[in-house]
Amino acid sequence: MSASAEMPYFIKPSKNLNADEKRAAYEQALQGIEANLIGENNLFVKMSTINCLLKTFLPYYYWVGFYIVHEGKLLVGPYQGTLGCLHIDFSRGVCGRAARERKTQIVADVHALDQGSMHIACDPNSQSEIVLPVFDADDNLIAVFDVDSSVKNSFDEIDKEFLEILLKKEFSTPMLITSYSLK
Repeated sequence: MSASAEMPYFIKPSKNLNADEKRAAYEQALQGIEANLIGENNLFVKMSTINCLLKTFLPYYYWVGFYIVHEGKLLVGPYQGTLGCLHIDFSRGVCGRAARERKTQIVADVHALDQGSMHIACDPNSQSEIVLPVFDADDNLIAVFDVDSSVKNSFDEIDKEFLEILLKKEFSTPMLITSYSLK
């Protein structure tokens, strides 16, 4: 794809929020997530529900999804948006860096990064990004959570704070993978 690809018909362009709107949107989304995931312990159900509700309440979320750690790489998991990268090495891109460093990455302008190594351009409409590592109850890295926006400077400390709390709460307890096992 070229850097000027048209927005897919099924995706709305991102719309940034001010700090107060952002906090209110996260509070609504987190209430919905909590209400829907009470008693749920299936990894994929949790991931799918989180993607759906965050994308519903946060209008600057263009692409949202999980990359699951599998055989030393990141493998695309549940997501919403355009086609994501299917496999990502820990040595490449913002997702790989979040996995390697085990810390949240916020990128205001993904096109300012070295393409191919520091950023993997799965969709040229993505302009900014936040990626968070996801840990299980034993502090093992199980996934990264990736959110892209079609607008620059969409992500900040508010996103980081709300998402880190959400991911810790939802994934630091024992879960079942069931028939969706990656083995």
